[in-house]
Amino acid sequence: MSGALKRLIPLFDRVLVEKAEAITKTRGGIVIPEKAQQKVLQATVVAVGPGARNNQGQHTPVTVKVGDKVLLPEYGGTKVEVEDKEYFLFKENDLLAKLES
Repeated sequence: MSGALKRLIPLFDRVLVEKAEAITKTRGGIVIPEKAQQKVLQATVVAVGPGARNNQGQHTPVTVKVGDKVLLPEYGGTKVEVEDKEYFLFKENDLLAKLES
């Protein structure tokens, strides 16, 4: 991780992910034509915030951690460029799923 990226810490329940890529194959290896597939994006978590605050002012921890693979919606997130690389910031509840390895 680069020095500038180490200093970028998301706030609250925000999650920073590496540039997402569209999934074009099924688990069985079948390639789905772009027109026929709904865009589901996969990304790797690069940084997470401490979590949202509850009514008592305490942080509710984020359920993903750095290095996790996640599925993202086709639209949404905030694009962030750091040292010529693209990243995206999402709220934790905008993430669709966490992929187990």
